[in-house]
Amino acid sequence: MLKEITVKSNKNLKFPPSIQSKKVYLWIGLLALIVWSANGTNFNPLLFRDFGNTLDFIKRSFLNPDWSVLPLALKESIITIQIAIMGTATAFLLAVPLGFLGAKNTSPHWSIYSLLRTFLSFLRSIPEIVFALIFVPTVSLGPFAGVLALALHNIGVMGKLFSEIIESADIGPQEAVTATGAKKQIMVLYGIVPQVIPHILSNAFYRLEVSVRASLVLGLVGAGGVGQLLSIHFKMFQYNKVAVDCLVIMAMVIIIDYIGGILRRKVI
Repeated sequence: MLKEITVKSNKNLKFPPSIQSKKVYLWIGLLALIVWSANGTNFNPLLFRDFGNTLDFIKRSFLNPDWSVLPLALKESIITIQIAIMGTATAFLLAVPLGFLGAKNTSPHWSIYSLLRTFLSFLRSIPEIVFALIFVPTVSLGPFAGVLALALHNIGVMGKLFSEIIESADIGPQEAVTATGAKKQIMVLYGIVPQVIPHILSNAFYRLEVSVRASLVLGLVGAGGVGQLLSIHFKMFQYNKVAVDCLVIMAMVIIIDYIGGILRRKVI
């Protein structure tokens, strides 16, 4: 009788799913998500069967480049770098104080923290190209529109990054400064700032690299730089000039990435 009761009670027991079962469900969910996305985007590798147009484009462009456009492409690439530098530097100067005001451990009041985080999320959610489409009719075609577009988006991105870096600062130095009877401003200056400066600068250099690539896209809507030159040559079907533009862009991005990597390693 006791055995029957024990068996029945064991059957009624519900054990939580094992870790292995959870992993299986996770992989099934991820696979279903990929299949759903592939169906929504008409993903079909079988479409890669006719490379005639691609080969014709390569033949008319990269196999027959028009090097006469090289000086102009180099000049416009310098403008692209200048757009990225100004957009990043302007955003950095504003993002640092906003980062401190938008961090939980340094914000003077929770309402300021909440408002700033919402504002930074708003700026971060709008792509640079949308800002460029707004500013091009406002300040006319040219690099200044690209600078403004990059600056606004980077304020949102860097402000959020900096605030999270500040929030993750080690509590030990902060407590040590506070134990001396120092005010909050002094604690921030000596307990947090020395910790976060290398990480803030490292992220700023990374955003500069990203801004160089973003400024290329901004050129497609008239915000200046080599991206605008590339857009003009594409629209005029001058594919032999497009090849030179692309080569200059690739060289510029590689050089900027290399220099940015060195600077980040020096800072950290």
